Amino acid sequence: MMTTWVFRLARASAIVGGLVLCAITLLSVASITGRALNGFGLGPVPGDFELVEAGTGVAVFLFLPWTYLRGGHATVDLLYNHLPAAMRKAVTLASDVLMLLLWLVLTWRLWAGMWEKREYLETTFILQMPVWWAYALCVVGAVIGCLAYLTKTLIELGLARYPHGWPVPTAGVH
Repeated sequence: MMTTWVFRLARASAIVGGLVLCAITLLSVASITGRALNGFGLGPVPGDFELVEAGTGVAVFLFLPWTYLRGGHATVDLLYNHLPAAMRKAVTLASDVLMLLLWLVLTWRLWAGMWEKREYLETTFILQMPVWWAYALCVVGAVIGCLAYLTKTLIELGLARYPHGWPVPTAGVH
């Protein structure tokens, strides 16, 4: 079952994103504590902001596919709930297709940016960490996002089904 595989992959991706977020949180605490105890011979973690910046981008890309499949994105329900069922389905399908196209373009441009950063050997200022490493991890999340949007679009078109036992998200239930 392709849908089950994509849902599990998106969930695993979100868990990894959570671990990345925990790591950058601990890094921030260590760096702030080091700054506060500067008089005792400690100091901030070198390159802390570079790692937090890269880690935050990676975490976001790893979270988004799961958020989407769970129906967790913000929706504007002002008019949507008052539309007939067929119109709501059309709006949902149109937004899913548009988001799939957006994610495909986003993934393509991330991929191109990653190769450009790699080709020009761009590094961070303090740690001299290659910038393309973070791009590569973001590309992984973006590809998972493309799979999630494709899967959800196929479900909306009736060409696939939610995994067995999966609660079907509906707009307006956030």
